[in-house]
Amino acid sequence: MNKTIAVIRGDGIGPEIVGETLGVLDAVAAKFGHTFTYREAPMGGCAIDAFGVPLPDSSLAACLASDSVLLGAVGGPKWDGQPAGNRPERGLLKLREAMGLYTNVRPARMFSDLSAACPLRPDIAAGGIDFVVVRELIGGMYFGRHTTWEENGELRAEDVCSYSEHEIRRVARVAFDMARKRRRRVTSIDKANVLDTSRLWRRTVTAVAEEYPDVELLHMYVDNAAMQIVRDPGQFDVIVTENLFGDILSDEASQITGSIGMIPSSSMGEGTRGMYEPIHGSAPDIAGQDKANPIGTVLAAAMMLRYSFDMAAEAAAVEAAVDGVLKEGWRCGDIMQGGGRPVGCREMGRLIREHI
Repeated sequence: MNKTIAVIRGDGIGPEIVGETLGVLDAVAAKFGHTFTYREAPMGGCAIDAFGVPLPDSSLAACLASDSVLLGAVGGPKWDGQPAGNRPERGLLKLREAMGLYTNVRPARMFSDLSAACPLRPDIAAGGIDFVVVRELIGGMYFGRHTTWEENGELRAEDVCSYSEHEIRRVARVAFDMARKRRRRVTSIDKANVLDTSRLWRRTVTAVAEEYPDVELLHMYVDNAAMQIVRDPGQFDVIVTENLFGDILSDEASQITGSIGMIPSSSMGEGTRGMYEPIHGSAPDIAGQDKANPIGTVLAAAMMLRYSFDMAAEAAAVEAAVDGVLKEGWRCGDIMQGGGRPVGCREMGRLIREHI
């Protein structure tokens, strides 16, 4: 099979973790007889430096013409002085919108060999952490109207959050379909006791649930959900929520698994083309020092193989390779424990390729 992948190396540690991940994909291609063609698509701070904008037209065209997109990380303090509309993150929002990527999926799974890195009490962690956050991605406050003005001698600001039924319905169906392949439970997160958008969210998700009588639906307020994720994470299977709530809760969920450097994510819309990335930032303080953990990006590539390319065996091979490396005790700095065998980014990539 021949597939074209748009590659956004990005900023900070992005080029390092993406480079190792491409090596893993090359190992998969060699083992299973595929051909992966990579198209470079600069985006983020590096694109601002080179082209003056965070997402050049040529990069957008490359992403739209590819079978899928692999992204490292974008942003950093270097570009904090950019106007709001030209910050590195605006390139990411523009790309999501252009590709129609309305759903972000972030698994929160604790590897058994990393249980000691979980910040929760051992008796809580012992219950297991294995759930998925399904987040609406191109609506809500992030894509609403943003206004700052002066009134009565002081500045005021307003950010508008809005949702329509079809935006909620389509992401809810993603969550219910995913739950059918897992433990058949969906927890919908909102703030329906205060917000009109949340009341519409709850009403719409409840209506969608009627199409899935084999899946249990629970509703939970977002403040309670934030507490329950650290109190009893084992109760969750699939969480579905709006953009802002999902951004916050998925980062919380990633941290309780032991390290944000281990968590992949996928952003999907209609069809099979998606964008795959780790959930961590660009970590400019360790860039170029061979200290980054590439596993989150490697596992994101495994998600791409499974969901965009329908390569289940290949995805399983990557995941098994990561498991094997961890069982042997190899650790990057962010997941280092007593008795672990320290390695840098390049060596971790080599070990995963070797297992494949």
